[in-house]
Amino acid sequence: MVACTRGVNDSAGFESWRHKVWGSQAVRSLGARFLPLLDGEWMEVAPEDLPLLLDEILLLRAHLEMISAAVGVRPREIGDRLDNIEAARRRARRIGAGVLIR
Repeated sequence: MVACTRGVNDSAGFESWRHKVWGSQAVRSLGARFLPLLDGEWMEVAPEDLPLLLDEILLLRAHLEMISAAVGVRPREIGDRLDNIEAARRRARRIGAGVLIR
């Protein structure tokens, strides 16, 4: 599993984001299944599920304004964290690993 890479921003957000953003009703209502796991647990995505993680990232990007309004976090901040998660997904895919966010 890929967790952190030295010299790379792997942050998925502040600790409070686990519930406030990723576990929010706004994110869950879109059908997200991976990022809501961060609300109380680690998020672990197996290598074979990396395409599904990308689909979820794209889904959340398409609804940034709605999520932002619901959780009180600027769209750019959420987008930056999605960039980090997507970059981790790309690195994991390149080496045949999964993604772990703890």
